Amino acid sequence: MPNITKITTQKKRKDRYNIFVDEKYAFSVDEEVLLKYQLKKGTELDDLLLAEIQFHDDIQKAFTDALHYLSYRMRSESEIRLYLKKKDTEEPIIKEAIYKLYSFNYLDDLEFAKAYVRTHVNGGNKGPTTLKLELKEKGITEKLVLEAMKEYPFDLQIEHARKLAGKSIKKEKNISERALRQKVEQTLLRKGFPREVILEALEDVTVEKDEDEQWDSLCHHAQKLERRYKNLESFEHDQKMKQALYRKGFPIELIERYLSGPDLD
Repeated sequence: MPNITKITTQKKRKDRYNIFVDEKYAFSVDEEVLLKYQLKKGTELDDLLLAEIQFHDDIQKAFTDALHYLSYRMRSESEIRLYLKKKDTEEPIIKEAIYKLYSFNYLDDLEFAKAYVRTHVNGGNKGPTTLKLELKEKGITEKLVLEAMKEYPFDLQIEHARKLAGKSIKKEKNISERALRQKVEQTLLRKGFPREVILEALEDVTVEKDEDEQWDSLCHHAQKLERRYKNLESFEHDQKMKQALYRKGFPIELIERYLSGPDLD
């Protein structure tokens, strides 16, 4: 039966040890495995013991890899599993490594989900629908997602939606009042805010434009359309202009005013 004849510490990894059998390098193990199996010079190694040592060393490697991955930020169990799979770790090893992470309280999907929500709530740029989807993509169960979303109360959702709406309005100058409202609503929907939040938020945000602003916006678009329809006969020109400007959200009375001529300047 082969015996361990020498044990040395690895140069780059002080927590791993090289095992020599019959004066030749045989394998390496983590310090925890070395201590668990009390490996030392003279230890006899049979096939069963070698298999056990290899299995537990693979678990420790996966555990160490997961800890390294966790050192950057909190992770969900699903993220850890995916990370280890990409490193070609076998499923039984992943299962044991995950169990060990839980036993040391390195994994907690509920705390991860809560922290994730809090982080994005502080940023204020995502609505609850987006956060729910992102958590589910990270493997968080529906039950834990609902629990974590308590970190994002309804009043705070409205406040964030209101701020984002205000920023969106400031960016848009030459569009109609109707188009502006639609664009703001679409922006908030894309950010993940539900309609009930959007409707309440917009009650406190001024989307309406005064008549002069509406007129300036209409003239801006009308002048571009004039170049497109300049070669049409008068009737067809006016019909095309009306249709195009109305689709852009301008009220018919302002369109008629523009086409009547006196206020063209």
